[in-house]
Amino acid sequence: MKAVICDQYGPPEVLQLSDVKKPKPKDQEVLVKIKATTANGADARIRGAVFPSAFKIPVKLAMGFSGPRKKILGVELAGVVEATGKHVTRFKRGDEVFASTGTAFGAYAEYICLPEKAVMAIKPSNMTFEEAAAVPHCALAALYYLRKGKVQKGQKVLIYGAAGGIGTFAVQLAKDMGAEVTGVCSTTNIELVNSLGADKVIDYTKEDLSQSGETFDIIFDTVGKGPIKKCVNALNEKGIYFSAVHLDLSRIIEGIKVSMASSKKVIGGVAKYTSESLNDLKNMIEAGRLKTAIDKQYTLEQIAEAHAYVDTGHKKGHVVITMN
Repeated sequence: MKAVICDQYGPPEVLQLSDVKKPKPKDQEVLVKIKATTANGADARIRGAVFPSAFKIPVKLAMGFSGPRKKILGVELAGVVEATGKHVTRFKRGDEVFASTGTAFGAYAEYICLPEKAVMAIKPSNMTFEEAAAVPHCALAALYYLRKGKVQKGQKVLIYGAAGGIGTFAVQLAKDMGAEVTGVCSTTNIELVNSLGADKVIDYTKEDLSQSGETFDIIFDTVGKGPIKKCVNALNEKGIYFSAVHLDLSRIIEGIKVSMASSKKVIGGVAKYTSESLNDLKNMIEAGRLKTAIDKQYTLEQIAEAHAYVDTGHKKGHVVITMN
């Protein structure tokens, strides 16, 4: 089968299309023929070894020093179950599924074997494989943080990075929870964020958050770039600032100081993904309450080009990779 191999950290060109052995499912695994995956920011950071300086050594101990230990990247997918192990009961041959592979990666290939208990569910019937492939990683992260914040009807929620992969889902999910949603993005993305249901949009190229005079119950920083002091100042008492992207050490220290000195909280950490939450997303999608914003599509052969586009930092929503 064809797969994209990443033998070393570096620019997009380190990704090489190769022939590898097609996997066979074990007793409690399913073999999925992948129809679509994504060029996700998480994959791009791993490929480029973009790790916080203070944590570079421990991260490389976990991921690999000269290159990723898991040579086939790709954190999410949509496809069709081609075969199942003899003890599998949740899925059957022919099922259309979507899944998050997490730190196991492996989605940059024509086939993958996943445990029956993986974060996997039947694909939404009203989505294409391309649309569904972009859901598991970013939508699960958005759902996790907004649920952790216990968003209530009528609360004011600000989404920083509202046009990004996590942000486009976060805007929709916060609205679905009944919040009044303000999105922060650049000028070129205002129309997109409005189309996702944001009540207000702040153009960060023209307006400083602190100048708006508004305060919020929750500020969800989906890109890890929000100015912490300004964001915290824009929080109501007992408000929460969430960061979905791992913070560098200085931001972690700054967040701890804020949390210790006031009733406001700065919370980061790793989002937890479950099949139950993925099924919740499936139900929302089939009810017409959630959609995928796709920016560009590439083939597996164009994976380096796709990663180069992600590296620009200007993608809108999601970059999808389709299999021939």
